[in-house]
Amino acid sequence: MNVRTRRTRRTRRAAAAVAAVAAGVAVAVAAVPAAAASAPDTPRFLEPAELPPHPMSPWYAGPVTAGQPDPLPGCGGAPLPSIASHRAYRTEYETSALQVTVVERDEQRAKEFAALLRKDLAGCAQKLMERNPDVTATQRYYGKLNVEEGAYVYGIHTTTTWGATDIGLYSVGRDGTTVTLVEWAQMGNFQNAQVDDFKNTTVTAVNKLN
Repeated sequence: MNVRTRRTRRTRRAAAAVAAVAAGVAVAVAAVPAAAASAPDTPRFLEPAELPPHPMSPWYAGPVTAGQPDPLPGCGGAPLPSIASHRAYRTEYETSALQVTVVERDEQRAKEFAALLRKDLAGCAQKLMERNPDVTATQRYYGKLNVEEGAYVYGIHTTTTWGATDIGLYSVGRDGTTVTLVEWAQMGNFQNAQVDDFKNTTVTAVNKLN
């Protein structure tokens, strides 16, 4: 059994990791009107009403912001380049979302980047547990969506030794030279995941890229 100080440090590290999965999308979000527009030279981002509906709260959106989100998403965050743009969303409860979009120089680079994101998501549960002994993570693959060049949907459920349980849904989609990563997260498990609504959100996100 670890001594108390060592366990406390591990617990803090694990808490940070779970926060990156469930609350990593909670980048500072200022409430802005739902019709706030992206800059002219960036792809269109999701509007709050296009996210999975929350039963007790509207969605609020921050501005479209150049660069990587801070903090990075717990899954799919490592490959994101500095040329990314992102928009964060929140509700009045513990549900949040994030969209990150990257415009590559050509379609081949976009295809390779989308594959890199998919690989990162496919191995996310294992990597979370390797980095954080107090976290147990399981994941599901929800399949490919027939939109533009395709989109792929994943679910990640994390629990901790102190009882926290969080569910996140992730998708990667591409339209031509543009790739988008969408994340939705809240407290709960796979039974609480709004998979069908999230798939609809993903289709909307990819259709808006170009």
